[in-house]
Amino acid sequence: MSFGAPNPDPNNPYGQQPPQGQPGYGYPQQPPQGQPGYGYPQQPPQGQPGYGYPPQAPGTLQANNGYINVPVLGTVQVASMGRRLGARLLDGLIIGVLYGILTAVGVAGALGLAESAEDCGSALDPGYQSCVNEASGSIIVTMLGMVALFGLITLLYEWLMIALAGATLGKMALGLKVVKENTGQNPGLGGGFIRWIIPIVGAFLCYIGAILVYLSPFFDNSGKLQGWHDRAAGTIVVKK
Repeated sequence: MSFGAPNPDPNNPYGQQPPQGQPGYGYPQQPPQGQPGYGYPQQPPQGQPGYGYPPQAPGTLQANNGYINVPVLGTVQVASMGRRLGARLLDGLIIGVLYGILTAVGVAGALGLAESAEDCGSALDPGYQSCVNEASGSIIVTMLGMVALFGLITLLYEWLMIALAGATLGKMALGLKVVKENTGQNPGLGGGFIRWIIPIVGAFLCYIGAILVYLSPFFDNSGKLQGWHDRAAGTIVVKK
């Protein structure tokens, strides 16, 4: 006596076939088309961070390992103090050479004016004193002009190159760049001037203030190695 056909599915003890279009009992259901499966992690939408991974805000250090997230540039490495010191020494050498050339020219001019004072004649001559006074005034004006020219060269070199190019020649040689922390762009005229003027003001205190400004990145506990002049200008020094 037959009790029906044998059950072809040993996992289905009742021998019932699932309705057409519906998953079988005891089997994992397939997710609808375009929807994630149950029990499987969902993929985040395109362009959005995955769940459990917060988006990195601009200026956020990556695990405090010396890399920082900067807009436009992405993840870049913070410049080490050794490279920054090397760039500062190169810049000092370049400016020192320019100062030496200009000093030689200024001294030569002053000596020429001093010799012209000797040609004023005798002290008994009526125009002797006015001639000497004119030569002395010319020497003073020449020396003050040289000091002003030194300051102008420093201003144009440090300020304009950082503002417009993001780097001086020394920084370019060592692969460093100064950028705005919140945009990733060059500091611009305002930011470059702020970054330049703070060490200059500190230099009036027997240059001790300028040294403290240049050493101030060591005091930054954020890991970004921002000096006081960087914080005031909103800049950061990174490795290209």
